[in-house]
Amino acid sequence: MRPGQVMEVVFWRRSVALFRGQDGVLRAVENRCAHRQLKLSIGRVEDCQIVCPYHGWTYDGGGKLCKVPHELFGKPLPNITLRHYPVRERYGLVWIFFGEAARADSVAMPEIPELEGPKPWAKLLVDFTWKAHHSMIIDNVSDFTHAYLHRKFKPFTDSTLTDLRVEGDNVHVAYDTQVAAGPLMRYFVDRSRTNVNAMKLCYQYPYQWSDTDGKIKDWCFCLPIDEQTTRAFFLFYFDGFKIPFLPLKMPRQVMEPVLGIAKEAVFKPLLEEDGVACEAEQVGYNEHWNAPIAELNPAVHEFQALTIRKWESYLASAPAGDLRSFG
Repeated sequence: MRPGQVMEVVFWRRSVALFRGQDGVLRAVENRCAHRQLKLSIGRVEDCQIVCPYHGWTYDGGGKLCKVPHELFGKPLPNITLRHYPVRERYGLVWIFFGEAARADSVAMPEIPELEGPKPWAKLLVDFTWKAHHSMIIDNVSDFTHAYLHRKFKPFTDSTLTDLRVEGDNVHVAYDTQVAAGPLMRYFVDRSRTNVNAMKLCYQYPYQWSDTDGKIKDWCFCLPIDEQTTRAFFLFYFDGFKIPFLPLKMPRQVMEPVLGIAKEAVFKPLLEEDGVACEAEQVGYNEHWNAPIAELNPAVHEFQALTIRKWESYLASAPAGDLRSFG
């Protein structure tokens, strides 16, 4: 997002206007003008403020009304402050904190040291908006029994569950599996340096990550838009590739262009298969929600149990006003 741009972000039907001021700083405020309730995201950014397109009411990054460009009819400037949200930028992603603003600095977020420092790993970021509940996406990316769905790309095959542990808000899973055996990626993964016969995964609530021998890693970050719509962000990062058909490591400056090609040729169409499946699962659930459960993978039961436990904990602690926005 460039300086002067604004966009709408929705978290569980809660709309936010995210904008970047001319100073380069991102700000996030409640996405409505207090005057006639128009979305500020259809307005414009002036300097470091957001302006409603209807009457020009102007708000700063803290949500405070700071300018009304028309007659006030003898009244003072209304004392109005919209809710604003702490924002962070990291790893090519924007993070908005929807809890109590005072807690933002103390709440941990994923730390990815491989993407920091003077020699960060090469990374690939892709996102989708799918018509499916976020828990279905977590189940999908952590359950390797659906290799049949990806029989063309073969990101994993012949999977056997070898570990399942629940530690607090983390569900750890491990599989013996053949990683990156597909028709393109198999030539770029250095099998002499990387054990591609196993993978570790974790549902680290509310995120998910995987790790192949410390050389190939990824995160899945879900942004629930409502009960049946989720924006899913996939961040892949790699220690290195080999030059196809040669026992040589690919130069770092070459990896980014290669990943750009791989994103379009492999990662996007591969993940689109997951999107089709998750959306179809949501349709099936809507029609057969009371049918008996026939899930065989014990890891999926643990994923779902964690999601339910965290939701019930929220319901028990959230103020009534917050519950209305989720009802």
